[in-house]
Amino acid sequence: MATHPPTADPTVFSTQDERRHHEGHFTALPNSSIPSPRVALITGAGQGIGRAIALRLARDGYHTALDDMPSNKTALEETAELVRKRHSRNAITIYIDVSKEDQVGEMIDRTVRELGGLDVMVANAGVALLEPFIDSSMSVWEKTMNVNVFGIMLCYKHAARAMIAQGRGGRLIAACSIAGKRGDPDSAAYCASKFAVRGLSQSAAIELAPHGINVNCYAPGAIHTNLLDEVDKKYTAEEGEPVGSYIKKRAEGIPAGRVGTPEDVAGVVSWLASEDSKFVTGQAITVDGGTLFD
Repeated sequence: MATHPPTADPTVFSTQDERRHHEGHFTALPNSSIPSPRVALITGAGQGIGRAIALRLARDGYHTALDDMPSNKTALEETAELVRKRHSRNAITIYIDVSKEDQVGEMIDRTVRELGGLDVMVANAGVALLEPFIDSSMSVWEKTMNVNVFGIMLCYKHAARAMIAQGRGGRLIAACSIAGKRGDPDSAAYCASKFAVRGLSQSAAIELAPHGINVNCYAPGAIHTNLLDEVDKKYTAEEGEPVGSYIKKRAEGIPAGRVGTPEDVAGVVSWLASEDSKFVTGQAITVDGGTLFD
């Protein structure tokens, strides 16, 4: 099979932190210029999947910048303390609204300033507001799109700018869902927002590939978090069934025989952040125990 030098094919790109952009192509940087450990920023890191991702990336060796809403301060500080105690990594806490561009820009700037750079951006923050479609309210749609779509777009945009300035590539990773691959009842706004995340990530992956930046999503199914507990309470109350029965039914419909854990998702994010995924970009990786097949 014929081979070609890297510069002969513009569709070939390299990723991760050992390359720099130079006149449209990448050349190797000396090992001394590679930061160690690297830096990951995780939004919505106070609990659930966000906390699990933060702890997993800290275990993988990353210093972490952890973001959440001010109302979740106690939980986020607990996450930061776990990062420090369990994994001996730096952890700074940031409280912003990811739908506000000036606040997102400051979050990225602070991360770079205090931790020395940015290598992995995990745009995990999101909301799930349920209502029947025929009762759709603009307030629910606006809040859903502001956080789930605009929030991810802004994190991608400002993190990518920082990564391009650094010249060593990086990873942009966002929260999608199997609701971004199929519709669900009472979830029109949520499903629409998650479908949008996939399209956004695919477009960003194409544009950012020449800079050595990979863009991917994780698409969880039923994961046992506080959110799933709240959904369980809603549906069991409506149906007059015992609390927990909705989650049990969901588990029975999953080939793996259980609902997922935040750590199941964090393991996929760990891989997407690693060197092993360097040839993977523009994807939404399903994490659902076999519920849905692409």
